Amino acid sequence: MLNREPLKILIVDDTAIFRKIIKDILIEIPGVEVVGVAQNGNIALKKLSCLKPDLLILDIEMPEMSGIEVLEYLKNEEIAIGAVMLSSLTQTGSAITIKALELGAFDFIAKPQKNNLEENKQAVKDSITPILKAFARKKAADNTSKNKITRKSVSSTLDKRRKASLSALSTNKPGRLKKGRAELVAIGISTGGPNALASMLPEIPGDIGVPILIVQHMPPVFTGSLAKSLNAKCSIKVKEAVNRESLIPNTAYIAPGGKQMKIASNADGKNRIIKITDDPPENSCKPSADYLFRSVSQHYTGSATGIIMTGMGADGTQGLKLMHESGSIIIAQDEASCIVYGMPKEAIEAGIVDVIVPLHRIAGKISETVSKKLNKRIK
Repeated sequence: MLNREPLKILIVDDTAIFRKIIKDILIEIPGVEVVGVAQNGNIALKKLSCLKPDLLILDIEMPEMSGIEVLEYLKNEEIAIGAVMLSSLTQTGSAITIKALELGAFDFIAKPQKNNLEENKQAVKDSITPILKAFARKKAADNTSKNKITRKSVSSTLDKRRKASLSALSTNKPGRLKKGRAELVAIGISTGGPNALASMLPEIPGDIGVPILIVQHMPPVFTGSLAKSLNAKCSIKVKEAVNRESLIPNTAYIAPGGKQMKIASNADGKNRIIKITDDPPENSCKPSADYLFRSVSQHYTGSATGIIMTGMGADGTQGLKLMHESGSIIIAQDEASCIVYGMPKEAIEAGIVDVIVPLHRIAGKISETVSKKLNKRIK
């Protein structure tokens, strides 16, 4: 971990075997300290003041007080403790997990389903280690921001970054095609995504007039629950994408977990459809933003908008390069509003981003690219 201070973790689960699995894994990870365990949310809350954890590894369904109730309490009381959820791979479990993420949980891991204890431990370790590293980086960045940088200097720094990005990227560069009105919007997002999408997508007008395609890094089952939750909040329709369905304006399509999603030509050679495939992961991601963005660059020359939002890793950057070269407008979420800055940071540092904005301004920028107002300013 990146912090000098260990990352203090409280394990909250009503099943003894899972408490043991998680604890055994965590004590093997450098920079992590297990400060305690609790059998349910009620017991966990009573231990917060004395144990002072940075992060809860939190089961969702528990007697007396569930993981959701714990998150609601932390949010209402404004207690700054992170949470990684333990979720079951079921329809019910996935729906509750989406609610947990929308309440502010940092991320989730699926409870292992194998009969072999060692295989279960390895599956959990593989899932949780990068999440803990990302949380530690965020904690370190938050502490640095609080202790060393004033609000004014933060704003100044972000403004300088945005101006530098715009001045460097807004000119027509050799080999880059002219931009036109966006006829499609493609979004890549990962850690922190459900919460960010629940904030941003409801701001999209119901008559936006274009389809929106979203790659949210998630396993199977969870993307369907995410689509259902977002659909209830939005003016546009939100659904999990289906193979070979036509692209319809005012609709957001979420790539199914465990599959890849791309744009393809219909049999008539004129219209475009969604193609869901079982192609291999890219950047260890399935679905992958790069996979989607690459197809958009081929089918929407000079007429698409690419959005890169909060998430770990670099998925999306290579595909956005192709979109950028084919005349798409590229928008990145800014560092201050990201749960994890990895994906936007990689794209920004690659020099392919036209506009850097906080989360609450992304929907407005999308509307501008569709109306061509933003395109005119960037040309």
